[in-house]
Amino acid sequence: MGKKLLLISTAETFTVKGLEMKIKGIGVDVVYASPKVSEIQQKIVDTDLIILYTDDNVGELTEAIVFVKDYCAENDKKVVSIGAAIEYGQIRNLLPDEYILDFYERPLDLAKFLDNLEMYLSEEAQLARRKSILIVDDDVQYMTMIMDWLKDYYRVSVANSGMNAIRWLATNRADLILLDYEMPVVTGPKVLEMIRSEEPSASIPVMFLTGNADRASIMKVLELKPADYLLKTIDREGLHEKIDNFFKLQAAKK
Repeated sequence: MGKKLLLISTAETFTVKGLEMKIKGIGVDVVYASPKVSEIQQKIVDTDLIILYTDDNVGELTEAIVFVKDYCAENDKKVVSIGAAIEYGQIRNLLPDEYILDFYERPLDLAKFLDNLEMYLSEEAQLARRKSILIVDDDVQYMTMIMDWLKDYYRVSVANSGMNAIRWLATNRADLILLDYEMPVVTGPKVLEMIRSEEPSASIPVMFLTGNADRASIMKVLELKPADYLLKTIDREGLHEKIDNFFKLQAAKK
């Protein structure tokens, strides 16, 4: 499978070592780390998934969990928690739900855990955990170009009109909408108004795409208080920098 796990617990007990052996038995590389942040920092590089194995000493994991939270936010990674329900409650006080992939209560159903682990680490599952972006633009050629730039890093959907976007949002959820400001018939501002008037789409951040770089046009865009605006002259690198930084700042606020 060629995947790597980091298993963090307060001690590498007989039970933890047995779990490591079983994980390695399905072809997954697993590395153990104590709660020391310096050790985790060394071993977490290139990790596909993090396992927090807790016991009565869960309080000793506090600094480690805070570090893991920041790592997940910056690298779009997830955590699987194994322990008692009361310990899991303490973890959730430190680690937002969006970074927790699953929870398993002890005693661990090992067969179920290993089956699910293989599923978590599959390429399809990793794709499903990516942030979802909806691009709305009547210029199909431009929209396709932007989609191609982003599709290897995000789940990307497209709509070639404002009404198609509204219909898509009725049954789907996006983490970010890139919205053309100058669309005909139903303009970008009108689409934004419709998005903000309906739940659950009202809370979805929207960045305007605009081809007008003059000050008056930009001020008009900003009056609508979008999450940001992107000039259509932006290149691939600039687009990724804008969007990647946006999601990192969002995660840091939680």
